[in-house]
Amino acid sequence: MNHAAPALSQSLLSAARAVAAVEGGQSLTEALADTPAHLRPSTQALAFYAMRHWGEAIAIRRLLVQREPSSPVIGALLGLSLLLLNVAMQAEGDTRDPAAPLYTAHTLVDQSVQATQLQRALENYKGLVNAVLRRFQRERDQVLVQIEDDIEARWNHPAWWIRALQKAYPDQWQGLLQAANQHPPLTLRVNTRVSTREAVQEAFAAQGLAVTPVGPAGLVLQVPRPIASLPGYDQGWWSVQDAGAQMAAPLLNIAPGMRVLDACAAPGGKTAHLLELADIELTVLDIDADRLARVEQNLKRLKLMRPGVRLVAESAIRSHLWWDGVPFDAVLADVPCTASGIVGRHPDIRWLRRPDDIAQTVKLQREILDSLWSTVAPGGKLLLVTCSIFPEECEMQAQAFLARHNQAERLDAPGQLLPCVPGTEFPAGHDGFFFALFTRRI
Repeated sequence: MNHAAPALSQSLLSAARAVAAVEGGQSLTEALADTPAHLRPSTQALAFYAMRHWGEAIAIRRLLVQREPSSPVIGALLGLSLLLLNVAMQAEGDTRDPAAPLYTAHTLVDQSVQATQLQRALENYKGLVNAVLRRFQRERDQVLVQIEDDIEARWNHPAWWIRALQKAYPDQWQGLLQAANQHPPLTLRVNTRVSTREAVQEAFAAQGLAVTPVGPAGLVLQVPRPIASLPGYDQGWWSVQDAGAQMAAPLLNIAPGMRVLDACAAPGGKTAHLLELADIELTVLDIDADRLARVEQNLKRLKLMRPGVRLVAESAIRSHLWWDGVPFDAVLADVPCTASGIVGRHPDIRWLRRPDDIAQTVKLQREILDSLWSTVAPGGKLLLVTCSIFPEECEMQAQAFLARHNQAERLDAPGQLLPCVPGTEFPAGHDGFFFALFTRRI
């Protein structure tokens, strides 16, 4: 069916459903998965903007709505509409956030009210939505003054998260929060098995796409595009991988013939990188069979699925179920974490996490590392990787690992890599990661 561009009311309701799902504990990626194709671009843009500004939305909604509506979708619709209405009114004073979707105030109020009429269960909220938005139009200046001291509204992160960064990074926490609210770049890693960076650059330039080299094999698109539409996607010329993540695989210094384990491998960016670097015997391990199937699909697209590559859907902790007893020369342990280093790319993460999640992931990491360490050959290496910036999951975890294992020796690695935006000390920008490299003494 050929759909015309969706009405704003449809996009608002679709985005509100996604945001409500996040507030109910579902990831934004999952919440958007069933969005109809004709609504996906606008829904995604609105939902991502909402997640980057949800602290402000909650604070404004709390002031204007005396009793939270029983419908989570209406609560999300109000929050999203209030954010966009604020942007519309800012635009009248020429102080608009350039990254924000822009509609006129009249259109927003009208279409937000219309959104309640698109679903029978929401029809009775028409008056509430209309009243709240029109009240904000009248009282906007007073409302914004009242939320000035609200720390979540100011930084658009949960208060516990902000306090954790203030403690860990007393001189950098503000920059980290600001970076998390900016759009990250789209970075690719060229598959040197099938192409060269120069050839990929030429193909992109032929289609008018500007790219900037980063690292040994990376390219950053100046204007992000849908990845399947980019030159070389079907041919496997490149993968999408953050510039920071591209540092991981080379740290193991693998060589042809090595026996290597990639644990907690999905979504598989580092898996592909390992196979691009050398002809190795690789075990690809992940507990999620569905995600592992997608890793296999990507390896096939990249022409990297070959004899010697074994995919195993099992827990890294239960090594007795998948390990044959032959030690590995290198183990890449990309262990589960809060993902606090990639909230710029996945802004819903900050609203999904809870304070006790850190302690839970630290415990799980410890169990995984101890299990994997038993599979490392004498003289072999284990690389601990997290996409976190909370010290408990990073440097503190690495030190605790050393304290538990007297045969482990720590080698040079980048350690904590804090996220930064393009144009700073790292021109391409990158997410937050932690790298700790260990070897087993002979």
